[in-house]
Amino acid sequence: MEAQARHGCRRAIGLFMVVVALGLASSACARVQSHFALPDLAMGDPAFGPTIEAYTGTRVVGGNTVDVLLNGDEIFPAILAAIRSAESTITYAQYFYEQGEMPEQIAVAFAERCRAGVRAHILLDGFGSLLMPAKYRETMADAGCEVVTFRPLSPLVLLSPFGLGRENNRSHRRILVVDGRVGFTGGVGVSPKWLGNGRRKGYWRQTDVRIEGPAVASLQGAFVENWLEATGNVLGGSAYFSRPTSRGSVTAQVVHSSPAEGSFSMYTMFLLAMSSARQSIYITNPYFLPDDRMTRALTEAARRGVRVVLLLPGAIDNRIVRHASRAGFGELFESGVKIYEYEAGLLHAKTMVIDGAWATIGSTNLDTRSFALNEEVNLVVYSHDVAVRLEQVFADDLGYAHRLDPRTWRRRGVVDRLLELLSLPIRREL
Repeated sequence: MEAQARHGCRRAIGLFMVVVALGLASSACARVQSHFALPDLAMGDPAFGPTIEAYTGTRVVGGNTVDVLLNGDEIFPAILAAIRSAESTITYAQYFYEQGEMPEQIAVAFAERCRAGVRAHILLDGFGSLLMPAKYRETMADAGCEVVTFRPLSPLVLLSPFGLGRENNRSHRRILVVDGRVGFTGGVGVSPKWLGNGRRKGYWRQTDVRIEGPAVASLQGAFVENWLEATGNVLGGSAYFSRPTSRGSVTAQVVHSSPAEGSFSMYTMFLLAMSSARQSIYITNPYFLPDDRMTRALTEAARRGVRVVLLLPGAIDNRIVRHASRAGFGELFESGVKIYEYEAGLLHAKTMVIDGAWATIGSTNLDTRSFALNEEVNLVVYSHDVAVRLEQVFADDLGYAHRLDPRTWRRRGVVDRLLELLSLPIRREL
């Protein structure tokens, strides 16, 4: 048994060393613009919204409805219903698409609407859709849907870790807009892994949103930005951007960042929000690798009396990320940040709620890959009702999590510490 354990440790360490070497060999240099000083703004300050607008380049608009959708049980039926209701246009961007009954149903739903005369524009990331069966694309394309790959990967890129360059900048966005009036975004992928209620081993726990109202135009704007790059074609007109009409009472904003084009607005938005907290910060995120500045924003909040609670994954699909994340817990624990790990399934929800008044839901992980490499999109909501709803979801999830004990973390074994150390050189690529 001891020999097997030693062999397992050697294999794990060997794998880490290979990944470290590949990360260091990559030509991509993932960095965000330095953020030294932040303004002293509270969430309730009238200047908070205009400040966020200035640094993200997107408007805060009222008159929206925002419905929180939990897990595949709620997300997939809502998406399918929206697709099947389309009368003129569908725009759809998806990072992750693979084989399964639900993925096939979605492809067939697109095809059915295209045969009915709906113009559907489907944008699939070149890396995230590698496992998507060709027959799904053919089903949609044969029906008249326009199916395009965003930044396709060449065979040389797939075979070599060197010279990745722009191919390392992926579109991690999830966007669905129907008839320019109904939108969806979040972090769901099209895979059987997202089926169910988020409480089953091996399946993802996910939070997405359905939006109606003026904010949908900004979500459409995030799609057409990527579509223009991928195709050179400009989508516009009332079929894509319907006349803004009030659909509810929620004030919201769609923030999208494109580091490949020089935009790090998502990072700035998160920092401004964290620094504005006066009561509470509740973060749910699967890939938690904040840089020093963001870690400082969280520890400063905790030290000024803000209740800061992190819900992170227990089991995860990338153990390198897990070790790299855990390496940074010490400073958080010292400042009073509470950390929980979700155990009922695989945590993939990406939400943050501040002071029961502000929240964001989207595709963005709290890591350098999301902030400095990937195209991302998040909905930001300035609404007590939506924030309280997400706080309740957060509290429910804590019931399926265990709280990490700082003393136990400090007594972790030599192998864990070594794996954490080996992961540090590639934090910027994770």
